[in-house]
Amino acid sequence: MVKTVAIIGAGISGLGAIKACLEEGLEPTCFERSDDIGGLWRFTDEVEDGRASIYKSLVTNVSKEIMCQSDFPMPEDFPNFLPNHKYFEYIRLYAENFNLVKYIKLKTSVCRVEKHTDFPVNGQWLVTTESNGVKKTDIFDAVMVCTGQHAKPALYLENLPGINTFRGKILHCREYKRPIGFDGKQVLIIGMGNTGVDIATELCTKASQVYLSCKTGVWVFGRLGKGGLPFDLGFLRRSLNWINNIMPPAVSRWMLKKDMNDHFNHDLYNIQPEGTVWREPLVNEELPSRILSGSIMIKPQVKKFTETSVHFEDGSVVENLDIVILATGYEYSFPFLDESIIKKDENRGSCYKKIIPLGIEKPTLAFIAFILPIGPTMVVAELQSRWATRLFKELHKLPDPEGMRKEMLRDEERRKKWFATSENNFRRTNYISYLDDLASDIGVSLNIWKLFLTDPVLAWKVVFGPCNSYQLRLTGPGKWDGAREAIMTQWDRIAKPLSTRVVKKKTKANLLSFIPWILCVGILLFAVCLKG
Repeated sequence: MVKTVAIIGAGISGLGAIKACLEEGLEPTCFERSDDIGGLWRFTDEVEDGRASIYKSLVTNVSKEIMCQSDFPMPEDFPNFLPNHKYFEYIRLYAENFNLVKYIKLKTSVCRVEKHTDFPVNGQWLVTTESNGVKKTDIFDAVMVCTGQHAKPALYLENLPGINTFRGKILHCREYKRPIGFDGKQVLIIGMGNTGVDIATELCTKASQVYLSCKTGVWVFGRLGKGGLPFDLGFLRRSLNWINNIMPPAVSRWMLKKDMNDHFNHDLYNIQPEGTVWREPLVNEELPSRILSGSIMIKPQVKKFTETSVHFEDGSVVENLDIVILATGYEYSFPFLDESIIKKDENRGSCYKKIIPLGIEKPTLAFIAFILPIGPTMVVAELQSRWATRLFKELHKLPDPEGMRKEMLRDEERRKKWFATSENNFRRTNYISYLDDLASDIGVSLNIWKLFLTDPVLAWKVVFGPCNSYQLRLTGPGKWDGAREAIMTQWDRIAKPLSTRVVKKKTKANLLSFIPWILCVGILLFAVCLKG
């Protein structure tokens, strides 16, 4: 029986893992290599080796009511989209509220995680850590890896002929912190994900010209949705997810294309994705206007570099280029684990339910938040931790090897349906469907039809309102008594930070107040008719 659990990393995923362990009566010990909690969301001016790095202006691209932890709503006065320092403040509040910090060992690096000699029998792990130059090895019954996906930059320099001859400055986006030192420069940003576009829209106010190079196009969302509300409140809904799952994939993709182009014509801006393969949308409301103003220029794939210029696939050339920023993403790695424990396979997959390594004798190792959902990763990570800790306690079990093989094949087929391919996208998943799958395994999924009979108002909000994490605390193990109230009051917390200017509203005439007058006029007309 699992009792002690080692958790690697004290970001929001690691904190959620600590809490999940405590809910199941387990004894967690969390190891964090830096001197504070927060992981990715703790901004520093320096780039720290082995830790995710963000830029000063980073703002969340998911709204607060969608991304918060399932039993801890964000303060009502917090903005709907949070600057990184504000989300870090929320992480601190979460850790303090549930008294999680005492389980964390800061400035402690995990050097090695190895199977115990009797692992096939007891499933235990030898965890070697280092703190203040002193190494120590302890035995744990289970391990949860929460180190994140954004610590090791992916450079792909082999795809950039001549880059080694370029005399200007070259940096990966993890090295970018503030728009300092770019005044009057010509800047090329390679990669059109959220980070690349964020940096481009910030730098174009300083640089003489910003060029944004992309191999394929991308769909662009703005944070501002229908009626001025956060866009994801309308995008992530169970009702829409059901419709998309029922419709033929081609129809669903056509509807997405139409909806995206209703905001602005992506083809006109030369950024429309090609073919049918799903491309991760980016969230940035500034990009179209910056392209319109000419301060950002969209360019095709790079063909080659020279000492002072860059040549593109369409034959165009930019001379006197000063700076190249590689917004080419990240790779994830586990230097503390033997390669035989987990073999990365982004096509067919290497983890059951994207959590437990395939082929492991005892399921006492869990990978948390190594996933790319079309929705907030932190909500998925929290549920993954609840799923894993209940598995450690044998409160639910894995299928046999044949059952796991079939599940992996089903996942592959679902990815083909949702994203038009299953190549190089194992971590990608449908957000709501994946949450429902894990919730069903641990007994916290909702019986929607029963809910319509017992609480129709709540059921309506669950199905046709935003799909937020509170829904995962309405029933079953870990049920939170405040979940219903959190769902019913979510719109108050959405409106609150917008109500910073009190305006005396004109009193609208109530229709009921006119009824006596209408009756009087009716009676008078009736009387006139009788007299006539």
